[in-house]
Amino acid sequence: MLAELFAVMAPVLAGAGLGFFWVRLGHPFPVEFVTRLVFNIGTPSLVLASLAGADIDAATFGQTMLAAALVILTMGACTFLIARVLRQNWRVLLAPMMYPNTGNMGLPVVLYAFGSAGFAYGITVMVTVSLFQFTLGAALSSKGNPLKTLARTPTVYAIAMAMVLLLTDTSLPAWLANTVHLMSGFTVPLMLITLGVSLASIQVKSLRSGLGFSLVRVPLAATAAWLIAGWVGLPPLAQSILVVQMCMPVAVFNYLFAQRAQREPAYVASLVFCSTLLALAYLPALLALLM
Repeated sequence: MLAELFAVMAPVLAGAGLGFFWVRLGHPFPVEFVTRLVFNIGTPSLVLASLAGADIDAATFGQTMLAAALVILTMGACTFLIARVLRQNWRVLLAPMMYPNTGNMGLPVVLYAFGSAGFAYGITVMVTVSLFQFTLGAALSSKGNPLKTLARTPTVYAIAMAMVLLLTDTSLPAWLANTVHLMSGFTVPLMLITLGVSLASIQVKSLRSGLGFSLVRVPLAATAAWLIAGWVGLPPLAQSILVVQMCMPVAVFNYLFAQRAQREPAYVASLVFCSTLLALAYLPALLALLM
């Protein structure tokens, strides 16, 4: 199992490593331009390419989405306590607490561990996290009017379109499906390379903080997901997948939001990096308990 899990995580480490060594070798990297490109073109395309035509019925989608939303809000509420424990600004920790990497890491792990039967649940959790991240997250990272920020965030419209397609069992036209699939291809690599660029300036103190944050967040997320899934009445398979998805490492998008808001992006990068490395240790044990 460890070999298969490492195969999922190796591209994440390789992409970040590429950005890290690119900057260390003295090459320039336009962080602001890349961030705008990913937010405005790459991410909306990735959402549509991933979710359009997925096989999820409306009842299952709604119930799982409710449970995921409650976990996200619970983790957000816990941020204030965790910020005091770690002596950090709660505004910096809020997004990493609420938004795990349910997409490019979570979905492959769910597919490997639970097969196609569980993949629909994994997609539903990813949709919910993305919806929060690109509405509430975009508003909180905005320096101006949050409503204007939301109106100017293409990913919000992409999520709304994807949900309509899911619930109406409609597919994109072939020309549009091919286009968004092509455009989505550069998103994750650029995200990871940009992360590595920030890691090039990281300090040892930040690494310690990143490990401490992960050791606090993962048990808290697992407990919240398990209890809320039971309370909502999710079936056992959906309950297990909700736990796995919410225990994923900190999403790379959190770094991009921190970069855009200039809210300690180097520290947030350390949370992403350390939680991803730590996942090599805890994910096999978590999957062994839940499978």
